[in-house]
Amino acid sequence: MTQASKAGTFSIGGSTVNRMGYGAMQLAGPGVYGPPKDHAGAIAVLREAVASGVNHIDTSDFYGPHVTNRLIREALHPYADELLIVTKVGASRGTDASWNPANSPAELVSAVHDNLRNLGVDVLQVVNYRAWGTGHSPDELSIEAQFTALAELQQQGLIQHLGLSNVSAKQIAQAQSIADVVCVQNHYNLAHRDDEHLIAELGKQGIAYVPFFPLGGFTPLQSQTLSDVALRLDSSPMCVALAWLLQRAPNLLLIPGTSSVAHLHENLSAAELVIPQEMLAELDGQGA
Repeated sequence: MTQASKAGTFSIGGSTVNRMGYGAMQLAGPGVYGPPKDHAGAIAVLREAVASGVNHIDTSDFYGPHVTNRLIREALHPYADELLIVTKVGASRGTDASWNPANSPAELVSAVHDNLRNLGVDVLQVVNYRAWGTGHSPDELSIEAQFTALAELQQQGLIQHLGLSNVSAKQIAQAQSIADVVCVQNHYNLAHRDDEHLIAELGKQGIAYVPFFPLGGFTPLQSQTLSDVALRLDSSPMCVALAWLLQRAPNLLLIPGTSSVAHLHENLSAAELVIPQEMLAELDGQGA
């Protein structure tokens, strides 16, 4: 059994994946813009991830833009049958590296075709619609037009399964009235737990929840309790934070990103770490 599978598996759209996956965002240049500083290193990370048992990779064509998908294609194409590549649409990058909404039906259709071309596939396995809220918090705006446009592409055979990112429970229900939703990506980690109830509800439906910023994102997690528990477990705080997520709920799938092979292996080692119940209780008290 590989490192990546020791935390168990879960299903996304009928594909069984190891719960420890990989997020490709950090393979792009600084600020997720432009090419990587080390092209060969980026290729090596992707190949090592798959060699280590990762079979769930998260990406988007607006990372770079167009950078991470092209790296994935160079490193891994033709793709193994068991590899699930999940991408997302709904944003674009300005020439100043800004992040901008790109969520009109026409822009979503264009983005899907960009993903198809740059990944080198005829069909996208899973496409998440990335909704726009306040920062990384969802709002209650309708996503009917956007999700309908993606559902039409699914009906045309260009997308197998649909998911959502940065959404509220109300938006998820709205999307489900249009087409099946196989996964949800929202902001969740040891210190940011607004979605506790949502994770449980999605679990009852067999829907995967994939937390973005599992280690805090642009502001890494800081907690004396986390550091103390990590010291007692002879582990790193970030590894403990990932292991806490894996023990939180069976439908939580992780996609920590890195551009370093050494850091990749540290992240994957979280799948081997079992946090004792008394230490879980300490960490549980760290929520915001």
